[in-house]
Amino acid sequence: MSEFETIKYAIDDGIATLTLYRPDRMNAFTPVMMREMISAFDLADADDAVRAVIVTGDGRAFCAGADLGLGGDTFDYAKRGGKWGEDSPMRDDGSVDFDHPGIRDGGGKVTLRIFACKKPVIGAINGAAVGIGATMTLPMDFRLASDSARFGFVFARRGIVPEAASSWFLPRLVGISQALEWCYSGRVFGADEALKGGLVRSVHALEDLLPAARAFAKDLTSESAPVSIALTRQALWRMMGAAHPMEAHRLDSRMIWSRGASGDAKEGVASFLEKRAANYPDRVSNDLPEFSPWLDDPAW
Repeated sequence: MSEFETIKYAIDDGIATLTLYRPDRMNAFTPVMMREMISAFDLADADDAVRAVIVTGDGRAFCAGADLGLGGDTFDYAKRGGKWGEDSPMRDDGSVDFDHPGIRDGGGKVTLRIFACKKPVIGAINGAAVGIGATMTLPMDFRLASDSARFGFVFARRGIVPEAASSWFLPRLVGISQALEWCYSGRVFGADEALKGGLVRSVHALEDLLPAARAFAKDLTSESAPVSIALTRQALWRMMGAAHPMEAHRLDSRMIWSRGASGDAKEGVASFLEKRAANYPDRVSNDLPEFSPWLDDPAW
């Protein structure tokens, strides 16, 4: 188990579990948690023993949103010299340099890191998931919820707006009208409504949630080639924003050409014909093709 301050990170039987760990504050999000979550996903991507990542919370909450310990100044980043204390984006004349890294939304840094992950990511939403606690789950491939989980895109009720790139993710997951209803009202809703609205895949008794997430992760990855999963994850996510199917055709063609000559492809066919379990030789850490869906990551 790796040592962190605000999260726990452990690997068991090929599954990494990232647990938000500030139970006394309902796992409220902080700059330290932001950095530690990003570091944990870096670890997962670099470790070929990890086939999937589960994200959950410790205690009665998943994540109750941003830590509001600063009261009314919580979201006044100019007073703090930047979004998370970086060099100030304020110019000498008092204007704001909106291209400065210091204005970047910390929740967005986390969701973009999850978006770029090379392993399947499953959210096991054990309790309240509000604000960033809800939006950080959107780039996860699947969300499973306990029957006591509650969700809220509460930004308009706090005088701010949805963050963590949720304006891109949420409508693609649940449709524009459902996304707008939840964001306009800012109300908190239960797991059954989240299931009906397409936000979560399934609802479970709390004691069954993590076992269900682990079983699902094993089902997704136990017989599939890790490099194929990595490329498939990125291709499907990124093509949701493509302007024309020709973009998908170009990427598909490159990937099929590259993977068709791989050791994984030879093993996949041989194991099928020989009616045995496959032993894929390629590794995510060093066998991704020279081109990849990750190459269009923005630099900012």
